[in-house]
Amino acid sequence: MTTNALSTAISQLSRFPGIGERTASRMIYWLLRQEPETAIAIGTALCELPTTVKRCKRCFTLCSTDLCKICANPKRTSEIICVVERPQDIDTIETTGEFNGTYHVLDGALSPLEGIGPDQLRIRELLRRLQSKEVKEVLVACDPDTEGDATAMYLATLIKPLDVKVTRLAHGIAVGTELEYANKSSVMRALANRHEL
Repeated sequence: MTTNALSTAISQLSRFPGIGERTASRMIYWLLRQEPETAIAIGTALCELPTTVKRCKRCFTLCSTDLCKICANPKRTSEIICVVERPQDIDTIETTGEFNGTYHVLDGALSPLEGIGPDQLRIRELLRRLQSKEVKEVLVACDPDTEGDATAMYLATLIKPLDVKVTRLAHGIAVGTELEYANKSSVMRALANRHEL
């Protein structure tokens, strides 16, 4: 019974990206050395995620209400939308204090080799947001890699005919670096030096 419980726990933790069976095993054995309340608190927090975390109805970031705090903030300008690949990219840009617009989460980037095309991303929802005519600029803040470049070019092709300016973060962020791991000054430079596509 105990062996099955251990194996199951290790197997489940191994499903996380970057966590192999060995790391998962170390995590489980660490948990077992702690007070039982530690494992219960971690388990409870994970179990609550599906019921307490939802998507913002406007930008599709993760939040606990219908609109995230950024979309609900009347002081944010609706004239510029920053398009990001992942919800955590918003946090990276927000730490700079340099951006006062709103966001749109695509939930990935175009990657034909992985079977990710336009229909798997939240591109239709972005185009719907542009119909309001309030938006003057779309800032594409995808990762500076092949998939990010392809996504930026594809979005520019779709958006330019709508008479909306399309810009891209300048490459102050090293090529191959995911936005969430970039340092604050690199993101600040990239925001300041964005260019039109």
